[in-house]
Amino acid sequence: MEENNGIAVEHAPPEAPAQSPAPHRGFIAEWTVTVILLLFGTTSLLQAFVIPTGSMEDTLLIGDHLLVDKLAYAPGGSVSKYLLPYEEVRRGDIIVFRYPVDIQQTFVKRCIGVPGDRIRLVDKQLILNGKAMNEPYAYHKTGYIDSYRDDFPGPPNMNVAEPAQEMLANHVVNGEVVVPPGHYFAMGDNRDWSLDSRYWGFVPRENIIGKPLIIYWSYDASTTALTDSGLGVRHLIDIAMHFPTKTRWSRTLRLIHGYPLH
Repeated sequence: MEENNGIAVEHAPPEAPAQSPAPHRGFIAEWTVTVILLLFGTTSLLQAFVIPTGSMEDTLLIGDHLLVDKLAYAPGGSVSKYLLPYEEVRRGDIIVFRYPVDIQQTFVKRCIGVPGDRIRLVDKQLILNGKAMNEPYAYHKTGYIDSYRDDFPGPPNMNVAEPAQEMLANHVVNGEVVVPPGHYFAMGDNRDWSLDSRYWGFVPRENIIGKPLIIYWSYDASTTALTDSGLGVRHLIDIAMHFPTKTRWSRTLRLIHGYPLH
């Protein structure tokens, strides 16, 4: 996802590479923060993003427009830490961060591992700290097993980004990736179609911008329409003509929650 006129968009990944929500700050607190951000927000408090690819389906859809809480993971000051809802990044949180390979781009993924966690995948199944995880948000939209993507980590792979090569070479112990201090491991919910930590390594803590708070608008648009700047006018015309019918009204003002992984 990269910023374009204040809106962040994520590049599509290369080819082939329920239950109760997390009890974050509570329903009333979430809506209180939402209203404050909407009324008084500036770029230091929130940022608008649009989802242009399917890497987080079906949690976040192409065309979902989000407000991101930039205060959620901010370091608390001596006084502000008692007044504002700062929190640590937790397993299962959906996070917004600068793409480690190119910080001009911004990605949205789910945090799967925090510092010290041991991670592996066996036939698409996530094994976290030796325990098979229940992931109701995860989708597998291909029927085949990819030897690297679905049985991870494998041997050093020259077809992935350099940070991922370093991860495979230096942070694999007994067949598991071990998340180093100050870093996180992130994956898309659409596991078979996500350019994520399997392909570019860990997310440094300083790259994390915040957490998606709310879908303020969702519009049924294509990846091409949202990423090709040359089609901007055509996209605006499409919105003008089809706003009532292509707006996903059921997703409007939907709060976004993580899912606890233990």
